Amino acid sequence: MDQDKAMGRAEGTDQDTEQDTGQDPAAAGAGQDHQARLDAFQRDPYPLYARARRTPGLTFVPLLDAWLVSRDADVREVLLRSEDFSSVHALRPDIQPGPAALAVLATGFAPRPTVVSSDGSAHHRHRAPLNSGLSAARIALLTPYVTEQARLLARDFADAIAAHGSADLMARYARRLPAAVIGRLLGLDAADVPAAVHGSYSAERLLFRPLPEDEQVAAAHEVVALQRLLDHYARARRAHPRDDLITALVAAFAPEGAAGPGADDLTDDQRCELVATLQNLLIAGHLTTTALIGTTVLHLLSHRAQWDLLCADPALVPDAVEEAARYDTAVQGFRRTTTRPVTLAGTELPAGATVFVAYGSANRDPERHPDPDVLDLSRPRPHPRHLAFGHGPHGCPGSQLARVQLRATLQELIRLLPGLRPADDRPVSMLPTLIHRAPAELFLTA
Repeated sequence: MDQDKAMGRAEGTDQDTEQDTGQDPAAAGAGQDHQARLDAFQRDPYPLYARARRTPGLTFVPLLDAWLVSRDADVREVLLRSEDFSSVHALRPDIQPGPAALAVLATGFAPRPTVVSSDGSAHHRHRAPLNSGLSAARIALLTPYVTEQARLLARDFADAIAAHGSADLMARYARRLPAAVIGRLLGLDAADVPAAVHGSYSAERLLFRPLPEDEQVAAAHEVVALQRLLDHYARARRAHPRDDLITALVAAFAPEGAAGPGADDLTDDQRCELVATLQNLLIAGHLTTTALIGTTVLHLLSHRAQWDLLCADPALVPDAVEEAARYDTAVQGFRRTTTRPVTLAGTELPAGATVFVAYGSANRDPERHPDPDVLDLSRPRPHPRHLAFGHGPHGCPGSQLARVQLRATLQELIRLLPGLRPADDRPVSMLPTLIHRAPAELFLTA
């Protein structure tokens, strides 16, 4: 890391990379200080992004242990050069679980690469069934269900406000709609969706938030329970195929006859791969959309003129979806690792260097988006393409489904609750994460 810092500007100090070893109070204090500063950055990364965009070359950020790729053009270049910038470590956890939690995880299914963490032909193999399962035709078939669920949940949210004076959009609506939709797409029984969602949140907390040992162990048990549930579905679909995405993934990753004549059961390796794929898809399919719903409504209501404009002209809903996704991106970015020595933005990087490709920063780049720090639904068309859903080979295959859900959400809320506003007695705090940036709670009143 010292060599890396010598090649470009570092944001922060060496103290940012100190870890809590538990060996002495000084080390513990340094670890707590590091986590506090990381949390503060994750809750509001935009000031650091702006400084990095103004600084020549790349900026090394010790808090991320990575070079920050902050400009739109540079982000697009990295995303199109997958042979030079590998995705193998894209989902490297922020937290290493302790021995007790790791022992629990060892009773589950061994991790395998997924569409997010693979390159080349392996990535194409993972991507192909998702492209088919999330095709425009498939999304069109699912849209009436999305519309129906949005209407029911929006009515429930409005009733909760009427009964209690305010209600939390995140708990009452934003987590429930994407969960129902991804459950329907995958083919989960409705009764299993809450457990699947809970296990997904537990996986994120375990790997990206510091937890006491007992909470780590509890989360690990919930992750293993999720894995076993998904394995049950994979094996059931091998035995009894249906018209759902789990069946399509089983057919793609474990074609019948591949293990030899008469071999109908999934192999252990096939089961591990299917569980990893389904777990990744479940998390990506609802946590990201939940975050996008929360941030979109938060910022529209915080910019009252924009909310009123939308209520007065519902035809602006598609514009609101794109502008809100640009303004505060749910997935702020992913890591990439250089496969050979490369030069990016004038900064020389050795093989094995880590870069953080910041979609959120690129979406505030004034070279691409005029007045980028302004939320404006009336931007001139055609709008410059944003990077909220990625770009290139790893662009989000579920982006259209996320858009459908957000459009349905805004249509229902402006119809039912045009007077919606933040509750004065419940300040909003953003979750400390760059993976699914969202309000922890969003209490609203009408």
